[in-house]
Amino acid sequence: MTGSREELAAEIQQRMLRLIADVVLFNHAVSAKVGLGASDSQFMTLLQTYGPLTPRQLAEHTGLTSGTVTGVIDRLESHGFVTRRPDPGDRRKVVVTPVPEAIQEKLVPLYAAQAEHLQAVLAARTEADLRTISEFLADSVSGQGVAES
Repeated sequence: MTGSREELAAEIQQRMLRLIADVVLFNHAVSAKVGLGASDSQFMTLLQTYGPLTPRQLAEHTGLTSGTVTGVIDRLESHGFVTRRPDPGDRRKVVVTPVPEAIQEKLVPLYAAQAEHLQAVLAARTEADLRTISEFLADSVSGQGVAES
């Protein structure tokens, strides 16, 4: 990378867009291999990031309707990736909980090459580089779902 600060910023933005597109397309391909829909892997990511969530929380994070969320949960449950359990704080509600064994058995192998590539990329960086990358990614993630944007 060479050029002015503005050129570097534009280049980083373009590379981020490419990275996002690559990740989305890869996740769609993985979802298709295990018989899931395009949005389903994003639900799995949310559940692995935040832990068990109610269907309403999933709708808030994704901006999807409750009917669409129910369909995604149904698909994930039928493939053994999640369970619905009573909410310990309010038994009238359910929480959607990931099933780690199913994720380990069915999804982790499909992401193995991607994980190895990322490890190789990170291994080539200094500890200071890794801190900078980590801070950049933390600053880049808004923490807000679609509905909150």
